[in-house]
Amino acid sequence: MKAQQDEYIGATIEIVESTNKDLQGLRGKVLDETKNTFLILTDGTEKKILKKGNTFNINGKIIEGNQITKRPEERIKL
Repeated sequence: MKAQQDEYIGATIEIVESTNKDLQGLRGKVLDETKNTFLILTDGTEKKILKKGNTFNINGKIIEGNQITKRPEERIKL
C-alpha cells in the first residue's frame, strides 16, 4: 500500500522537517486527521499541525505533508 493510502489515526508521528522550526522533532500519536491537518497528542497536550510545509516520519515512513493533503476517505480510495 502506498503511503498516501495509509490510515494514520493511531499512528506514531514525528515532524522531521518543517517551515516552522519550533515543530521539528515534535513526536506523538495521531488522534485525528482532516484534509489539511493532523491532531497529535504529545506530552499530554493535543496539537493541531498543518500537513502542508511539514515532512513527517509516520510509523517509520518519511512522508511529505503536501502529498497527503486530501481527506482521509478520499486518499484511501486511490
